[in-house]
Amino acid sequence: MLLPIRIDEGVPAVTRLEDFRQFVARRHRVSVSSYDELHSWSVEHPDHFWESVWEFGGVRCSRPPDTVLDSHAMPGARWFEGARLNYVDTVLAHRDKPGPAVISVSEDGSRAEVSWEQLADQVVAVAVWLRTQGVASGDRVVGYVTNSAETIIAFLATAAVGATWACCAPDYGARAARDRLAQLEPTVLVAVASYRFGGRVHDRRKEVSELAGLLGVRAVVGVERDGLRLAQTDLTAPLFAWEDITATAPIDSFTTVQVPSDHPLWVLFTSGTTGKPKGIVHGHAGVVVTHLALLGLHQDLGVGENLFWHTTTNWMLWNVVVGALLTGATTVTYEGSPVHPGPERLWQLVESERVTVFGTSPGHLQLCRDEGIKPGRDFELLHLRRIAVTGAPAAPSIFQWVSEAVSTTAPLDSISGGTDVVGAFLGGAPGVDAAPGRLAAAVLGVAAEAWDDSGRAVIDEVGELVITRPMPSMPIGFLNDADGSDYAAAYFATFPGVWRHGDWVTRHSDGGWTVHGRSDSTLNRHGVRLGSADLYDVVESDEAVAEALVLGVERPDGSYRMPMFLVPTLGGRIDDAVIARLRERLREVSPRHVPDEFHVVSGIPHTRTGKKLEVPLKRVMQGAPADSVLSPDAVDDPALLDQFRTLAASWDEQEARGAMTNTARTSR
Repeated sequence: MLLPIRIDEGVPAVTRLEDFRQFVARRHRVSVSSYDELHSWSVEHPDHFWESVWEFGGVRCSRPPDTVLDSHAMPGARWFEGARLNYVDTVLAHRDKPGPAVISVSEDGSRAEVSWEQLADQVVAVAVWLRTQGVASGDRVVGYVTNSAETIIAFLATAAVGATWACCAPDYGARAARDRLAQLEPTVLVAVASYRFGGRVHDRRKEVSELAGLLGVRAVVGVERDGLRLAQTDLTAPLFAWEDITATAPIDSFTTVQVPSDHPLWVLFTSGTTGKPKGIVHGHAGVVVTHLALLGLHQDLGVGENLFWHTTTNWMLWNVVVGALLTGATTVTYEGSPVHPGPERLWQLVESERVTVFGTSPGHLQLCRDEGIKPGRDFELLHLRRIAVTGAPAAPSIFQWVSEAVSTTAPLDSISGGTDVVGAFLGGAPGVDAAPGRLAAAVLGVAAEAWDDSGRAVIDEVGELVITRPMPSMPIGFLNDADGSDYAAAYFATFPGVWRHGDWVTRHSDGGWTVHGRSDSTLNRHGVRLGSADLYDVVESDEAVAEALVLGVERPDGSYRMPMFLVPTLGGRIDDAVIARLRERLREVSPRHVPDEFHVVSGIPHTRTGKKLEVPLKRVMQGAPADSVLSPDAVDDPALLDQFRTLAASWDEQEARGAMTNTARTSR
C-alpha cells in the first residue's frame, strides 16, 4: 500500500537524486550504487520504481492505489488503479511555504509575484466560480492564453473541480485555435485581450470574439493585457473579468474533487502533420509522478529553487513549467520574445530571478553564441546549477560555447521527450556527464532502445527510438478515438507492443545517446511543433499556388532551416508580391513557422498513391543521398528530385564557407 509521506524540506546536502537512490536502497533492499544501476532497476521493476517516486515525492491522495502497474502490455497498461487523488492537492500541499510560487515577467519588464498562499486562494476562487457556471467533473475548460500566472491558476482551478484543461497561445489565428480546442467541446473559454511580442502589442480581441463563437462556449473569462479588455458587446457568451473572479475572499471549506488515477487532467495536441491536430489525453497520477521524477530528481528542483523554462502555451514545456510546483519550487513565467530587445534578454531574467534551472532551445543558445554574448561574464549566474535544452538536437559546438561563455559548473542538459508523454525519454541527471552533442542517459523509468527496421536493438548505429515498457504518462488515449485505433496506429503499428516515437537516435556503447532529428515531418522550430498541414491550408488556398511543400530540416552544423517549395497555378506566376502575401497569411497561423525561404519549383514529387514525400525529402535536405532514402520506382516523377538535390548541395557549400570563415576568425 502506498502512503504519502513528507520529505525534509529545503535544499538537501546532496542532490535529491542521491537522496532518492539511498531511499530506494533502504526501501527495497537493493544495491543501486550508480545511476546506471538505478536506471536498470527502474526499468526492470517499474512498479517498485514508480511506487518509490510516489512515496519520495509525497503525492497527496485520499485513497492509495491497490496496484501500481497491472501489466506490461502496450497499449493497455494501467497505473495506480484504485487511487483517488487530484493533481492540485500535491501542488497546494506547499501553500504554507515562504516565498513566491509563481513569478511572472512580461516583455515590457513588468513583474508580479504570487505567493503560495495567494496561489491557493486564487485557485479556489476560480474553482468556486467554475462551479457556479455548472462546470463539474468531466467538463472541459480551454484557454487562448499566454505563459502567465493567470494561465497556471486557470488550469489548477479546472483540475481542482475535476474538469479537463487544454490551451493554445494567442498567436494562433482563431480557426487554427478552433481546430485544436473545439475537439474538447468546451464549456468555458479563458482568453487574453492581447499579447506582447517583439516590442509590439498584438490586439487579439477580434480573434477571441471569433473563437468564442466557433467554440460555442457557455462563458468567457477575459484577462486584461496592456490596457486592453474584452467587451461583452463583441461576444455572444456572457463575459466575466478575471480580476472580479479572483477578488473574492479566501474560502477555507473548499475541497478538490477526488478522481481516479487515469481521470483526464489535460489535453495536448499533436502537430497536425497529416490533418487536424489530434488531442492527446493525460491522467492525473501519471503526470504527477512523471514530473516529480523529471523535475525533482533529474533537474534537482525543490523548495527554495527557481525554474525558468522559456516556452509558450503551445508547447508541452508549459505543462512542465507548471509541474515545478509539484516539487515546491518556484516557477518563472515569461510573456514575450526571447530575443527582444536583444538575445541577452533571457540571461537577464536568469540573473534577476536567481534562476536555479534554466531551460531554453538550442537555437537560442546558438544565436547567443553567434552574437558574441558572454553570459557568464556579463551576468551574475552563480546560482545557476543546470541549463536544459530541448526541442531539437544540440550540436557539440553549443556544449563548448556553454562551458566557455556561460558556466564551467552548470552542465548543459540536452533532453529529448515529447508532447505524447508530456515528459522526457532521454536527458541528463546530477552526476551523469554527457559528451558534447550527446544526451547523457535514458531517463529513470524509461526503457529506451534504438531499433533497426527489423526490430533488432542496435548500439553505435542509427535506429528508431523505441520504448519497450510502459510509462505512467503515456496517453490515456486520443480524443474522439473510442476504440483506441488511432492511438495504437500512432505509436504501435511499426513494432506491435513497442512504442515507436519517431526520432532517429544512436545509443552509444558508453551509455550516451545522440538524437539526429525527427523521422517524421513535424515542423519543430525553436521547440514549438506545428504540422505542415496547418501551413498548406493557408498557402494552397492562394490563387497563385497550385501546391506547396514545407520541410523542417536539422542540418549537420546544428542549424534548423525551413524552406517552402511552391508550384504555380497553370499559367500563373509567383512573384515577390505573392511571397509577401503568403508570409503575412502564414504569420497569422504561427509567427514562428513562417518559412525561411521560398523556392518556386516545377512540381512536388509524390508517392505513387499521391502523398507528398515530406520525410524522404527532409532527409535529402539533411544531406542523405536521394537513392538511400527514396526508391525512384516509388516516385511519381523522379526527375523532380533534382531540384532538391541541387538546393541541398548549395546549403552544403554555404555552410562549408561559413565554417571556413569562422575558423579563420578564430585563428586570428
